[in-house]
Amino acid sequence: MALTGIQIFKLLPKTNCKECGVPTCLAFAMNLASGKAELDSCPYVSDEAKEQLAEASAPPIRPVALGKGVRKTTTGGETVLFRHEKTFFNPTVLAATVSSDMDAADLDKSLKKYNAFQYERVGLNLRPELLAVKDAGGGADKFAAVAEKIAKESEFNLILMTEDVDAMKAAVEVTAFKRPLLYAATEANADAMGALALDNDLPLAVKADSVEALQPLTEKLTGMGLKDLVLDSGSREIKQALEDQVAIRRAALKASNKALGFPTISFPGEMASNLDMETLIAGMMIAKYGGIVVMSDFSAESLFPLLLERLNIYTDPQRPMTVTEGIFEIGNPDENSPVLVTTNFALTYFIVSGEVEASKVPTWLLIKDAEGLSVLTAWAAGKFGGDDVGMFIKKSGIMDKVKHTELIIPGYAAAIAGDIEEELPGWTITVGPREAAHLPAFLKTK
Repeated sequence: MALTGIQIFKLLPKTNCKECGVPTCLAFAMNLASGKAELDSCPYVSDEAKEQLAEASAPPIRPVALGKGVRKTTTGGETVLFRHEKTFFNPTVLAATVSSDMDAADLDKSLKKYNAFQYERVGLNLRPELLAVKDAGGGADKFAAVAEKIAKESEFNLILMTEDVDAMKAAVEVTAFKRPLLYAATEANADAMGALALDNDLPLAVKADSVEALQPLTEKLTGMGLKDLVLDSGSREIKQALEDQVAIRRAALKASNKALGFPTISFPGEMASNLDMETLIAGMMIAKYGGIVVMSDFSAESLFPLLLERLNIYTDPQRPMTVTEGIFEIGNPDENSPVLVTTNFALTYFIVSGEVEASKVPTWLLIKDAEGLSVLTAWAAGKFGGDDVGMFIKKSGIMDKVKHTELIIPGYAAAIAGDIEEELPGWTITVGPREAAHLPAFLKTK
């Protein structure tokens, strides 16, 4: 950040209203300077000060919005080299390549296949976001027709891949409503591609032969007024491509090199001769700073592990994944159905609910807020104690839904059974299995 905490403090309203979540404007300024607060948290900062502070607090790697609609996404916006330093914000965007010489029937089959690649994981919908239409040299009309079909008939957003300015113009005319990424501006066509992107307010990829050669191109394009750029260092050799990814990230974060302060795009399909190697390279790019990764194709055995890797890397390690506290109905339970309780750690919930659903036994599943901790960890930390669970049962409203007075607790929390009985006189506290996998058999015997 360009401004110190004291410099930021001078631009704040100095009301000490506490609405930002800290006691004083000075404390808020210090948090803002260290990246621990967001400017939007202050409701009284003036527009003039907001403009100055927004520029000063902008991330060193510019966030670039891609596309429109349900698969709209953002790449870039990162502030650290390593996730444990803070977090990674915008997950790597995954794309597959579609050639402009593909006929309509084959394209329909491909889109149907691609649309099916959606996976539910801990309550999240994992799916790819982009299709890259690659100019096969069939002319501007053919290139534009394929791009238009994808834009109008699918949820996917687009990368338009051609260095032919006329073909790019034709495709932009029919797909601009989807805000495609234009790929790519080179030393030979930078003026024309830059003008096209600027006139249509579209993001533009910049391609050069090396990291060093990228800098004069990005400086030229930003000088034209372009802000949303994506970088391709041009390397298609694995070792050099990885080194370029790291060099660009370090230059932006450590050397404050604004000419390289943009997300990157890489092409594993152009570095490998088979799907297995392509997937390995894509995984490497997701782990090491790839903003957009363009595959030659999507297939389940390749895409699913990449989506999971992306989820794991871009899940904030400082914020446990949680579900809302409350009562969850599984399988239309009635007044005689069993009542289970567990913590609000997302993975715990989805594993337990999945096993309960598999048992075919209608069940009331109570989720208690334990700050996103698993059962054993929450118990050890005092977040899932007998008194707290007992009070939660009273307040949850489950007593109005069932006639019986039996509560099933996780096996790892057996030690709290006595405290719950004291808090819930007349209730029977049954200790369930330790492992969720044993729940189906346990519930069927109940």
